[in-house]
Amino acid sequence: MEANLDEIYVEKEAEESYRDRISTVDEEGKRIWLYPKKPKGRLTNYRQIVSLVLLAVLFGSPFIKVDGEPFLLFNIIERKFIIFGQVFWPQDFFLAVIGTITAVVFIILFTVVFGRIFCGWICPQTIFMEWVFRRIEFWIEGDYMAQKKLDKTPWDFDKVFKKTLKHTIFIMISLLIMHTFVAYLVGVEETWSTIKEGPSEAPAKFIAMVVLAGLFYGVFGKLREQVCTTICPYGRLQGVLLDRESIVVAYDHERGEKRSKFRKGEDRDAAGFGDCIDCKQCVYVCPTGIDIRNGTQLECVNCTACIDACDSIMDRIHRPRGLVRYASEQNISEGKPFVFTGRMKAYTAVLLILIGVMISLLIIRSDFETTILRTPGMMYQEREDGSISNLYQVKMVNKTNHKIPVRFELLDPKGQLQMVGEDIKLDEQGIGEGAFFVIIDPADLSKMSSEITVGVYSEGELIEEVETKFLGPAL
Repeated sequence: MEANLDEIYVEKEAEESYRDRISTVDEEGKRIWLYPKKPKGRLTNYRQIVSLVLLAVLFGSPFIKVDGEPFLLFNIIERKFIIFGQVFWPQDFFLAVIGTITAVVFIILFTVVFGRIFCGWICPQTIFMEWVFRRIEFWIEGDYMAQKKLDKTPWDFDKVFKKTLKHTIFIMISLLIMHTFVAYLVGVEETWSTIKEGPSEAPAKFIAMVVLAGLFYGVFGKLREQVCTTICPYGRLQGVLLDRESIVVAYDHERGEKRSKFRKGEDRDAAGFGDCIDCKQCVYVCPTGIDIRNGTQLECVNCTACIDACDSIMDRIHRPRGLVRYASEQNISEGKPFVFTGRMKAYTAVLLILIGVMISLLIIRSDFETTILRTPGMMYQEREDGSISNLYQVKMVNKTNHKIPVRFELLDPKGQLQMVGEDIKLDEQGIGEGAFFVIIDPADLSKMSSEITVGVYSEGELIEEVETKFLGPAL
């Protein structure tokens, strides 16, 4: 009896040992290079469609113009950001903060409900790795067994040719990704101008672009799944967010156990065996090298390759599909249907509030941003007629795609406003600066520091009111 208990303990310890290490590193700490099998199936086809659409959007967006502006632009250097053709400046930073908070809450809610499905279906790392670089690898070197065999063979002409061709294409695609990335930062025109200038005219830009291309090649040619399993923080975040009600890619252990190899004509139910025939097809297709039958793991990116692989085996042995499927742990263990829990409802409510606030701020967002400040270090000036004047510096941001002339007028209290130099003329998406004096009769001042209101007009229409301080003599 004691011997049987020891055997059970050793077997259980072996089953749980996967939690002590990641699938891509051996006991000596060396990397295990993965050779995932090419997936096929219904969900794989859906993922391919989604990936092709997202790739088209990614590479096409820099060339799309809305009212003369790029569809998307994130120019950090000039602090100019364009989203869906709408220009945002540093003055709109609060919108970026609220948008970031909304995105974080959305990710939390999405992960609580659907697990890491974002990684398998939408993440650029997965899309490029599985639907661009890995496809090229399948085309040149063959499926997983052919790739493994090629890597073990000596360096002959065939191996040199295939490896050279593969990595040359990898580098070319990395260059394409790099130029697309740069186009999102500085625009298509500036990117094309840098290419035409060449390394000699813009060495700093050239070096930066080479480094970027090298990073992309390193990520997709060398690091690969290591980005998902060890570098990306989202994989660890899901361990905090997931619970028994979260929908994940899961193995139905209630139906699959006890595992046994398939034997033709055998009555598996009578023999006490589950539907899992231990074919390991779910392991062979996994791009991160895990065994989904061990349960939810941080390396799982919910790519559904194991679902398609298992369904194809179930079809062959005439068993129902869904041994590996989208399900919650509670659904599998207790047979309970999916329930929208209180925590999910709370996240949803917060998300809806944030989205409402975001939409409201975008609707009321002004097309102009005017800052009026008294000139630093200067006190008030007394004029010959006894009036008091203050000198102000004004800075305006035009967020529209139209040139506009502007003029300023003192609205409250009574007084005069005199421009220093010419009136400000704002170019489209431009910034204008100027200065003016505000002149007020001391009789209209009730205290040393008074609030004044300056109106900003364009073509006779009041477009903005700005309040500022006016200093006068002590009363």
